[in-house]
Amino acid sequence: MKFIILFEDSPSADSEIRKVHMPAHLAYLEANVGTVTAAGPLLTPSGASAGGLWIVEAETESEVERLVHEDPFWPTGLRKSFTILKWNQVYADGVRLIHPQ
Repeated sequence: MKFIILFEDSPSADSEIRKVHMPAHLAYLEANVGTVTAAGPLLTPSGASAGGLWIVEAETESEVERLVHEDPFWPTGLRKSFTILKWNQVYADGVRLIHPQ
């Protein structure tokens, strides 16, 4: 099952947290390549940070929560919150993934 995880960053977090922990965060994503299929920051139209997004392939929501809490960014205070959404992907790379009648 596919999940989307939306991260909200803490506005009071030190601006250096992301820089300091980015190598460990990226290594963590690489170590979970079979589960985390895409990840990246979200920005407002003006370019300000608006959190982040992951696309995850997992069996359960609890597996997704475990991934979030094991991410090196989580204990730093960078992340204020996260939302887990189930995602039913119906279109990718120019191809319909469903064929309704």
